Amino acid sequence: MSNAIQPADLGFFSVLAGAGSLSAAARELGITTPAVSKHLAQMEARVGVSLVNRTTRRMSMTPEGELYLEHARRILGEIDGMQELLGVSKGTPKGLLRVNATLGFGRSHVAPLISRFVRKHPQVEVQLQLSVNPPALTDDSFDVCIRFGAPPDARVIARHIAPNRRLLCASPAYLARHGTPKVPNDLIKHNCIGIRQGEEAYGLWRLSTGRGKNVTTEAIKTRGNLTTNDGEIAVNWALDGHGILMRAEWDIERFLANGRLVQVLPQHATPDADIYAVYPQRHQLAVRVRAFVDLVALSFKKQAGAA
Repeated sequence: MSNAIQPADLGFFSVLAGAGSLSAAARELGITTPAVSKHLAQMEARVGVSLVNRTTRRMSMTPEGELYLEHARRILGEIDGMQELLGVSKGTPKGLLRVNATLGFGRSHVAPLISRFVRKHPQVEVQLQLSVNPPALTDDSFDVCIRFGAPPDARVIARHIAPNRRLLCASPAYLARHGTPKVPNDLIKHNCIGIRQGEEAYGLWRLSTGRGKNVTTEAIKTRGNLTTNDGEIAVNWALDGHGILMRAEWDIERFLANGRLVQVLPQHATPDADIYAVYPQRHQLAVRVRAFVDLVALSFKKQAGAA
């Protein structure tokens, strides 16, 4: 039926889902609990499915409710974005901001920045999702993705946030037992900790020497008895003395500084993994997106300056 989903239902259901209970939603909406229950029942009658499982003490989304909520929040975010583009918001960040980042980096760096961001801009609702691999650039599930490496797609905007080197490292205990590699081919004889992330060839480490036209690159097929898709786990294995690891500088710099890890083959460079904020072109004027990306960029600039 044509009036199965009404515009007012979207905001109501988003508040209800965020509140976690009918009574909490009633307090937030400034209406009675029976009024919330009635509105929800009317919604479910119109769409013909149950959206919420509710008991006397708690409620949870049905699979249909989760789908409804996902689309409702996306539509509400697009409405907020349109208002920003039209100047209705007067430059105040507000609305839904969907952020994606990788597991370790998102947990240690992006999540604290989001905490600062929502404290500064309380009218913004942020959803952070961490994943092993970045989502496809055609995926409309996120407004901003913090990722390593510039995407080869002109349809999105990729703002360079910070340089990021990959370094080879190992614990002093491991190197004392097994020796320190002198040339890249020595890595073949060592236990190398593998990380399965992204679309890069697994276990193939590329090391370069020289500059400009004089760069020479060697591809070394490494092997080892430990593999994971979580960078934090891999770093802990290296700290425990299990082998040689290739990891982003941001993740191991504190361990290099205190001597728990030692850089291996420092005269050889590995492929860069610079940090980028990636977002669709249609979001480049959205106030909430610009404000968040600006905060991320400024934060990393200050960190680089303090290093």
